[in-house]
Amino acid sequence: MPEPVRDSLSAASQTADPPHMLITGPSGVGKTAAWHLVARQILGPGWKSTTHVLQARDLVRQRGAMKTFEDFLRPGGSGSTDTLAGRLSLDAFDRGISSSDTGGVAPAGTENTVVEGALPISRLIVIEDADYLGSIRQAYLRRMMETVGEASRFILVARAPSRIIDALRSRTQMVRVPSTSRDTILSCLGDLTQIEGVKTADGVIEDIAYISEGNLRKAIFTLEMLHLRGLANDSSAVHTLVQSTTMQSGRHLIELALRGRVVEWRWESQGGRKKRILTGALAEIDRMMNDHGLDSDDVVHQLHDVLVGRRLSLPDELREQLLDALAECEVQLRRSSLARVPFERFLHKVAHAGNQHGLAFG
Repeated sequence: MPEPVRDSLSAASQTADPPHMLITGPSGVGKTAAWHLVARQILGPGWKSTTHVLQARDLVRQRGAMKTFEDFLRPGGSGSTDTLAGRLSLDAFDRGISSSDTGGVAPAGTENTVVEGALPISRLIVIEDADYLGSIRQAYLRRMMETVGEASRFILVARAPSRIIDALRSRTQMVRVPSTSRDTILSCLGDLTQIEGVKTADGVIEDIAYISEGNLRKAIFTLEMLHLRGLANDSSAVHTLVQSTTMQSGRHLIELALRGRVVEWRWESQGGRKKRILTGALAEIDRMMNDHGLDSDDVVHQLHDVLVGRRLSLPDELREQLLDALAECEVQLRRSSLARVPFERFLHKVAHAGNQHGLAFG
């Protein structure tokens, strides 16, 4: 991470009265790694025992999400005065009581000094993907933060800080982690190939750094995937990968939908038997999510890039219509546990728009 970001994290985690924190930034830049280091520095060697983590994105895809959220913050039940943030830990009085990380060194090099007479922080409540909480749960969290105990702090992790309500942002110190620079990605991948003994063809690492677009995690996973498949020494492997999983797939499924080919079936011979196979635009969605492991956010991002990147020659009125449909699809994805349903509805809207404009693609 850039030095100013490291300095902000270090200063916040070494002060005697650390703030609530909001760590933001794009995917794959080390936000989770950052709060792990902050937690280790603030809480000491036993940090894992009093760090409580909730994945807010999971709440979007389950029933009773509000109750799950309330039970996390108020383990004693909605009528109880007991809150997770209000609980004290024995570590608040004796930081040496836990030794789960005795061999580890504090990120700053030395453990925090406990001020005599002051109650040290002994509990952290971490909410990953806090931008998925929604306004109602964020308002509940804000009220909880107002009554937080002296020995507890909150860390919110989010990709889109604009989705965090002002009342929460004003109560936290925001640390923005930028996209990883290309030079840093190249350096990390170069070190990994040396450590792991991975042989790569000329240009492969540079290609991976280019397609990763500042996402270091994506770069590392791509290198690992190519290595495991025996393709790291193939100079065309990255190009083939991109062609099969990104813009080409997104453009192809939009073209299929505009032609009205959303759901189609064909018969194929498999093992001497005829089997009905789904084709069309919806099958492309399934292929992107199931075969290539993309989540719904990745698919939306790629479809958006296709529509705004002028890769399709479309009238401006139609382009605007498709972007509105995609925006509505993204909102529905936040509320649905089945990503396929909003995508199918989006594709049918694309087909209807294509029919209205009388488009045909060769």
